[in-house]
Amino acid sequence: MAERPDPNQQLWGGMSTGWTISGTLLAGILAWGGIGYLIDWLVGTPKVFTAIGMVVGAVGSIYLVYVRYGREVGERDDSRRDRP
Repeated sequence: MAERPDPNQQLWGGMSTGWTISGTLLAGILAWGGIGYLIDWLVGTPKVFTAIGMVVGAVGSIYLVYVRYGREVGERDDSRRDRP
């Protein structure tokens, strides 16, 4: 998992994390919206699947950002421990 940068060591340390999160969100919306647009074009519907694809892409990319950056350090460590 990606570690959060220490703001005391790097002045611009969080900038790469922000760009990565923004790129993930945008890519999810564009990719799934594009798939929806292709389905609309093939079926002949008026942008119904485009809207559905964009919503699915947004939800999926928000989930990916949460999994990668949103969990606390303790939650990540608990998943690695052997539980009795």
